[in-house]
Amino acid sequence: MNSPFVDEQKGEVTMGHITFRDGSLHVPSRNVALQKLLSLYHPMKDRKYIEYIPKQIASDELVNLEFELEALLAARTMDVDQAEAIVRVEQGNAVDSLSSKEVKRDLMLLAKRNPQLFLSLAADENVGLRNAGIKAESQGLIRLSQDQRTFHWGSNDRKLMTVPFDENPYTALAAWFKTDDGVEVYKSIEKQLQ
Repeated sequence: MNSPFVDEQKGEVTMGHITFRDGSLHVPSRNVALQKLLSLYHPMKDRKYIEYIPKQIASDELVNLEFELEALLAARTMDVDQAEAIVRVEQGNAVDSLSSKEVKRDLMLLAKRNPQLFLSLAADENVGLRNAGIKAESQGLIRLSQDQRTFHWGSNDRKLMTVPFDENPYTALAAWFKTDDGVEVYKSIEKQLQ
């Protein structure tokens, strides 16, 4: 194969062999030209392959471990009601049949498995409001219509709110709980849930 440096070559030139072992290409320190090509100039760097940089890997792992530790500490001190709200995001209504120890265990597992998701859910104020709406609906305090477009009181069938088009009903309900009309309904539901 002709090289762009063919005029500088002396004698017959053949391409060397590249051997991957366990998915890794090890370039010896004496092969500086190949090291430079792969680490500086190759167009597929960071797309088809990544360069092994121990300091960068250690830094990334440290960030991940710190997230995991922060999430586990937050999960450990979290009260059961907030824990239930966060676990409900992952498991849905299956949370209703879990004991408080099972909820706490599932919360810790979520914090360990996906600490960034857990921390974002723990900081989201709407998670608790959604949980209250789901619990109120499952206990019959409020009722969601079959077309999932309106919420009604469970006792007198009075309309509470209409769900905006193409929005999750419980997310819309949580946002509505923050409005002037919704605050009073939320306070009433909260009293009845306890």
